Order: sequence, then C-alpha cells, then structure tokens
Amino acid sequence: MEPSPKKPNRKILVAEDSRTQAEYLRHILENEGYRVTLVENGREAYEQIAIDPPALVFTDILMPEMDGYELCRRLKDDAKTASIPVILVTQLFDPADVIRGLECGADDFIIKPFEAEYIRSRIATLDRITSLPDPEKSLPPLNITLAGKAFSVRSSRLQIFNIFLSTYEVAVTKNAELLEAQDRLAALNDQLNHAVSDLRKSNEDLAEENAERRRVEKALDEANKKLNLMASITRHDVINQLTSQHESLESAIAMRDRDPEKAWAQVSTAAAIALQTLNSIRFTGEYQKVGVKAPQWQDLSALVSAAAKKVPFGAVRFTSDLAPGTEVYADPLVGNVFTNLFENAVRYGGKISHVGISLQTAGDAAVIICEDDGAGIPAARKDAIFSYEHGLNTSLGLFLSKEILAITGITIRETGSEGKGARFEIRCPAGTIRKGER
Repeated sequence: MEPSPKKPNRKILVAEDSRTQAEYLRHILENEGYRVTLVENGREAYEQIAIDPPALVFTDILMPEMDGYELCRRLKDDAKTASIPVILVTQLFDPADVIRGLECGADDFIIKPFEAEYIRSRIATLDRITSLPDPEKSLPPLNITLAGKAFSVRSSRLQIFNIFLSTYEVAVTKNAELLEAQDRLAALNDQLNHAVSDLRKSNEDLAEENAERRRVEKALDEANKKLNLMASITRHDVINQLTSQHESLESAIAMRDRDPEKAWAQVSTAAAIALQTLNSIRFTGEYQKVGVKAPQWQDLSALVSAAAKKVPFGAVRFTSDLAPGTEVYADPLVGNVFTNLFENAVRYGGKISHVGISLQTAGDAAVIICEDDGAGIPAARKDAIFSYEHGLNTSLGLFLSKEILAITGITIRETGSEGKGARFEIRCPAGTIRKGER
C-alpha cells in the first residue's frame, strides 16, 4: 500500500497506555508523514496539548489517571483546544460507548484492531468534515436516554452522522468477518466430526484387534500347558505299559513249559498292553497338533459338511439344521471334533437310524447339539468317556475333542438318555460364535 503525500509540519498526539498499541499506531502515522508524540495517559496528554497543541489527537478510552472521555471533554470545553479533532480509540463493545463519545464531543472513533488503510481513511474523512462550515455548532445539547441512563450530546448533526456512519461501517465489516469465521468454523467442525468418527472407528478396530490378540494369547498359553501335560503323561504311561508288558512276557516265558495255558494268557495280556502303548503313541501324534496354530473364525456349516463326508453313514440318515454364515472361533482342528462324534455314533450307537446336528443361540452365546437315536451312554460313563484313561482302552477321540474345544473356552458334555440315544452339547461362550461377515 502506497503512503499518502507527506505532511511534515502536521503533528498528531497519541494517548495510549499500551506501549505495543502506541508504537503500532505511531508506525502507521509516521509512514503517512506525520510527526507523532506518544503519552501514556489522559493527564499527560492534556498537559502536553497545553504546551504544544497538535493538529489531531488519538486517545485510548481506558487509561489510568484520566480516561479518554474526560480528556476529550476537557479539550472541547476549552476554547483554545475545542477545534482540535479528537478520535477515540476503542474496542466498542457497548452502544453506550458511542453515546458517551458524542456526549464528550468526540469527532470520530477508531475501532481496534485496525490497519493502516483504515487509519488513513478515517483521517481523510475527518479532514474533509472539519473543513466544512457547521452552522449547528452553537445549538443547545441534545438530551437522550439509553438503557436507563441520561446523556447530554453536544455534537452537531454532522459529527453525529459521521460517527454513526463510521460505526456502521465497522459493524458491517465485523459482521462480514463473523460470517466468514462462522463458515470457517462450520468447515472445521465438519473436519473435526470426520476426525472424531475416524478416531472412534480406529479405537473400535484397535479394541477388536486387542480382544483378538488376547484370545490368541490365551489359546496359545492353554495349548502350551496341554503340550507339557501330554509329554509328562505319555512318558509316564508308556514306561508303565512297557514295564507291565515286559513282566507279562517274562512270566509267559517262565511258564511256557509247565503251564502253557497260563503262558498264553500272559502273552494275551502283553498284547493288550501293546495296544494301549500303541494308542498312547498315536495319541502323542494327534495331541501335539492341538494348539500349534492360532485359533481362527471358521464357518460352522462348512466344518460339519466336511466332517460328514468323511464318515461312512451307510443306512444311517444324517441331517444338519446349520445355515451357512455362522462362524465359530476355535482351533483349526475343530473339524475333527465333528468327525469323531459322527464316527462314534455310527460305530457304538447300536441300532441307530439317524444322526443330526443343530444350533441353539442365546444372546451372544450358543449351543451346538449333536444327537442320535441309538443305544445312548450309561449315566455312570458320561464323564468318563472324555478322560484320557478311558480313551486308552477305546478311542482317545472324545478326550482330544474336549482338549481341542477348550483351547478357546468351548466345552462339551453328554446329556442324552441310555436307551434313547446319545446327545452331545458343545457350549460356545460369547466371543466364540458369531454371524459371519458375508
């Protein structure tokens, strides 16, 4: 912005208690070619003006010792200084500021914060107005009331019009700035809402990842404990079985000549023990697979269908009420659980004609039910069929099934009735069953 033509002999006095504001105003005015004198309060300004009257006075309103209103009133009441234009510098928060300015005879207002072009335009307007004759200067004061307070306005109509026009221009500018600020605020608010939404989604995803990690860690810890247990049990059992087998064979050798029948009985015992040993070794191979891989979400219907294809049902009818889309969170070997249940039903069910599987849900939990119409399981054996010891003499399938399900906290129990059929309930707690994302 180019400065206006220089006015080297024109002096302006600035009364401002804020050094920063005062220096900023002096910088603007000196760039316009004025000589500037700074004072810090109304009293110093009044004394300085009496010694060396300026061509124009800028005065802050709120100052110590003497405020801007009082300084302006004293200057306008003194015939020697009444003609000096006075511009009040204010924040203009209250309409009463304008009326008080008119009451003390102020010629114009400068609204903080201000820029060089605004200062220049106000000085130019004031120069133009003060150069015009004002026939109303001698009229009596105008008495008005605002907000319950009485004011006596001594300014002429021309001064009043100029001040109101000045404040109106400021109001229009501030309103435009406010509207622009509101638009920016609305845009920032939209950005903030999007950011909050993204953050909330990230937090939800993180919470889900943490929950998944905790499930995996728990499952792996459980698998590690089971593997340690397996090594201990299997080693102990195999040693005991081999010792018993060795003793039976030694007895058979000792009795083969004098009592062949008892000798062959000992050989049969050794053979049975060998079968148990073989089952233990097979169990070791199967059990060491449990928990090796992290649990995962698997489609329940697909697992059951794949398991059913491995079982020779023959004349036995198989039905499944499971709809695609339901997923179970379990060890990858969970398919073997269903294969084992179906094989046991066909092998040990007796006169069996039907095997079925269904799902019952209760909130976030569910029960998978596998039942048949065969011979059923005696009440005394319902818990024993899941034990390691029982499995050594028959099949370790149910023991392994229980262990596979336990990796993610799923349990299995038998609730059928002897003579009416077996019924296995696989209980899936919350967090292990869900409707798949399809």
